[in-house]
Amino acid sequence: MDLTVTTLAGKDAGKVTLSDTVFGLEPRQDILQRVVRWQLAKKQQGTHQSQTRADVSRTGAKMYKQKGTGRARHSSARAPQFRGGGKAHGPVARSHEHDLPKKLRALGLRHALSSKAKASDIIVVDDLALGEAKTKALVESFGKLGLTNALLIGGAELDVNFKRAASNIPNIDVLPVQGINVYDILRRGKLVLSKAAVEALEERFK
Repeated sequence: MDLTVTTLAGKDAGKVTLSDTVFGLEPRQDILQRVVRWQLAKKQQGTHQSQTRADVSRTGAKMYKQKGTGRARHSSARAPQFRGGGKAHGPVARSHEHDLPKKLRALGLRHALSSKAKASDIIVVDDLALGEAKTKALVESFGKLGLTNALLIGGAELDVNFKRAASNIPNIDVLPVQGINVYDILRRGKLVLSKAAVEALEERFK
C-alpha cells in the first residue's frame, strides 16, 4: 500500500510503502474488542469498597431480649437489614485485570492499524517537530491537514516543542511509537504517523 507523505505545512514530501502484514489485514471486530476490554480492565483502579457488617462502628449488644417481645429475633444492629448497618455483598477492593496472550495483543494492534488503513484514515508526515512551542501555529497546520480528532504517533523520542504545542488542543493525542495502543487508535478519528513511527512499527512486526 502506497501513501503520500506530507509535511505539517500540507506539502508533498514523497511516498511511503506500508507493509501489508501490518496495515493490510482484514480487521476483525472480535479481536479488537478483546484487546480494548483488556486495556480498560487494566486501567480500572478497583479501589471501590463498601462497609460490611464487620466494618460498621455500632454497638455489639443484643438489640432486645430473645423472647417475650412478640418481635423477630435479632441480635446485632450491624446486620444489613437495619439502617446504619453494613452492606451485604457490596464491592470490595480488587484488581480487574485479566490475562490476554501476548500474540493476541500484537495481532490486535495490527488489526487496529489495518482498520484505519482500510478506512483511509491514516496520514503519514515526514516529521512531527516544531521550531517553537506555539499552539496557534500547530492548529493552523492541523487545519491544512483536516485534523480535528486525531492520534499522532512520533518516533522513539517526541519533539518537546511539538508535544507542548499539541497538549492544549482538544481531541488531539500525541504518543511516542512505543506507546501506541489499540484503544487510543480506535477512539480517535485519524491516525497520523511519522516516517520514523512507520519504520519502527514495520520493524516491530517483521
